[in-house]
Amino acid sequence: MLQTTIKKSVEVTGIGLHSGAPISLKLNPAKANSGITFINKNNGEKIKLSPNSVVDTKMATVIGKGDFRVSTIEHFLSALYAYGIDNLDVVISGQEMPIMDGSAISFCMMLDEAKIKELDDYKSFLVVKKEVTIKEGGKIVTLKPSKEAIFDFEINFNHPVIGRQKYKFKFSKQNFIEQIARARTFGFAHEIQYLQSINLALGASLDNAIGLDEHSVLNPEGLRFEDEFVRHKILDAMGDLKVTGFNIIGKYEAIAGSHDLNHKLTKKLLSSSENYEIIKIKEKLKAVEFAKVFA
Repeated sequence: MLQTTIKKSVEVTGIGLHSGAPISLKLNPAKANSGITFINKNNGEKIKLSPNSVVDTKMATVIGKGDFRVSTIEHFLSALYAYGIDNLDVVISGQEMPIMDGSAISFCMMLDEAKIKELDDYKSFLVVKKEVTIKEGGKIVTLKPSKEAIFDFEINFNHPVIGRQKYKFKFSKQNFIEQIARARTFGFAHEIQYLQSINLALGASLDNAIGLDEHSVLNPEGLRFEDEFVRHKILDAMGDLKVTGFNIIGKYEAIAGSHDLNHKLTKKLLSSSENYEIIKIKEKLKAVEFAKVFA
């Protein structure tokens, strides 16, 4: 099973969630073993994606190096996870990814347009060997050994539309596109008003998020899934795990998980070689087996 990149460059312009400014995003092919690299369009500064490049996790996953930062990368990375992209140059004009419609489906469409290209070296997966857990109060995130990639998430919001939601997602590319990719980020009206008062979330709108008041969904079109909220949390978690640079073979479980807990989980996972193994898929049988999930 071979590493992948894209066949051709693709470009899009969208709005930054926090800046409200137009941001251009261009995806370029990259050679084998180069990984995912974010490049500042204005001056060529580069950030190689890794847990060590994460500089903030309060409201989104943010990577940075020097003065160059890229915020809200998790939706984009979830699409890279789903499509099994190993190597890519991501050229961006601002300090955050364009929010698009608040989900991952626009990034999936970009990858569909670019098409996938196999490279000349074998693909590696990060396999969880030992259970690791991060627990803070009632919030828990865990990675466990498993022969498949599974995401099991539970949330509980004191809101009549959300309440308690639980979703178990068995990963494959097709399952991601059908069940997860279109699930949008969400926010509460009173929180958005506060954030905009301190010059954050200036690009937030009902075009790129589910808006909620105290009782209902504000979007005229309603929800895409009855449990869209917990599905989006799985989308976020997939993107946060892709910060490792690998697709992870293991079971992820979360109760009220967050970007911060996901980051701490990946750091803990990688802190000891007893917890994981990087497996390069050379054997034909295993390659066929793993390839099924990217069909």
